[in-house]
Amino acid sequence: MSDEIRVLLADDEHLIRGALAALLALEEDLLVVCEAASGPEALAMARAHRPDVAVLDLQMPGADGVAVARALRAELPECTTMIVTGHGRPGHLKGALAAGVRGFLPKTVSAQRLAEIIRSVHAGNRYVDPDLAADAISAGDSPLTAREAELLELAADGAPVAEIAERAALAQGTVRNYLSAAAAKLGAENRHAAVRIAREHGWL
Repeated sequence: MSDEIRVLLADDEHLIRGALAALLALEEDLLVVCEAASGPEALAMARAHRPDVAVLDLQMPGADGVAVARALRAELPECTTMIVTGHGRPGHLKGALAAGVRGFLPKTVSAQRLAEIIRSVHAGNRYVDPDLAADAISAGDSPLTAREAELLELAADGAPVAEIAERAALAQGTVRNYLSAAAAKLGAENRHAAVRIAREHGWL
């Protein structure tokens, strides 16, 4: 059918991805043309298959759904992107919208509703789950500067200050100052707690 909507499904949970593919296959106007289990694989599949709509899991190995959406907007602007997540945080929603994502919804939606939203965003509309939108409005913006967020991200895997400084091309004292400032803004006792708090709010 020439009016089929070609869909890319990207989710690192194979069972969920397979179930979604099977359910969407029941829709006459939707065609799942490719699947991916990571961010880089999603980009490679999108380049190869040119889907109309990419349904992306928020958290995937290699690159998250927002990063993939941002890359697709630059490379394949005709491909509409959607984020489906089990971890919707306010900062994630704002980042997704800034990346040009047209749909943002929890994994708790039914397959039928997902199909409806795919059709809607393909037609040029936007869909944001009302509960996630309300949470984002009430949470406010991140208090962190871009540099503070960058250094917290580098500290997330427990790297020592010396390694973070080398990776960020900054002096160790400067890194300590940024991390201390970030922890203070978040009311955290140390940088590890600051990472956890920032992630809970979707600010990293």
